[in-house]
Amino acid sequence: MRLVRRQFLGFVGAAAAAPAVSRLGGAESYPTRPVRWIVGFPPGGVGDILARLIGQWLSERLGQPFIIENRPGAGGNIGTEAVVRSPADGYTLLLVNIANAIGAALYQNLTFDLIRDIAAVAGIIRAPLVMEVNPSVPARSVPEFIAYAKANPDKIYMASAGNGSAAHMGGELFKAMTGVSMVHVPFRGGAPALTSLIAGQVQVMFDNLPTSIEQIRAGNLRALAVTTTMRSEALPDIPTVADFVPGYEASGWFGAGAPRNTPPHVIDRLNLEINAGLSDPRIMARLAELGGTVIAGAPAEFGRLIAEETEKWAKVVKFSGAKPD
Repeated sequence: MRLVRRQFLGFVGAAAAAPAVSRLGGAESYPTRPVRWIVGFPPGGVGDILARLIGQWLSERLGQPFIIENRPGAGGNIGTEAVVRSPADGYTLLLVNIANAIGAALYQNLTFDLIRDIAAVAGIIRAPLVMEVNPSVPARSVPEFIAYAKANPDKIYMASAGNGSAAHMGGELFKAMTGVSMVHVPFRGGAPALTSLIAGQVQVMFDNLPTSIEQIRAGNLRALAVTTTMRSEALPDIPTVADFVPGYEASGWFGAGAPRNTPPHVIDRLNLEINAGLSDPRIMARLAELGGTVIAGAPAEFGRLIAEETEKWAKVVKFSGAKPD
């Protein structure tokens, strides 16, 4: 992981050394044609929703279409590789997220290095996962669930959107920190996993809050805790896992990235406009509905988040022994 940190520090140092004038030159002329924003997952998921929400804002602000292009497969790596191989001119962007950080350790033969080959542009939101169970499970709190799981080792089935997904790693981190034994059941995407959980075919899931919140509100699922260190405003009565498992933290996060060597003035312009969107009341209201917390800031701040998350989840991947689907 020292290599990851050195790469990140090199990225920050190079950015800081660039003359301010180079960051401003040409900013007002970008973009002059449509921009592709690649999402490494199918339409309809939270990442796709976010890209379309911010993409529409950028289209209106910058006067050119921001076209969302879904490139699902290999835990988001197909989409990431497409961006890495694109010209570094600001006309191809990537929706960067936790799956990229996990995939850096999960996939052993990647043709790119996330920290080296993707330039951080801007963070968008950080959203908790939610530890949720089918209502048939006789546990109404995290301590009750831990006791139930320890009394029934390997009889509880834990759903996820696939090997190495945020839901999978959130569950593996929980297993590592509590000593419970659960059987991981990977699905091909979050939607079928959620459907199986509602049907009672599996018992527990650490899902993205935005995709589960309506099912929780409708009583189809029981939320035991959120996985961030602070409670979610979307579910203010639900405690955190860390209230019962000190030190536990897992969250989904999303932001924009671009191929390395993208001109600094382009990155700065995009960062400025995305941050402006995150302070717009309409967008803020929509993000609040999704249960997310804005993580607006400078490109270097988002780059630091990517590096830290890549290091953190590499340890969980190693503990779990997870392999790609």
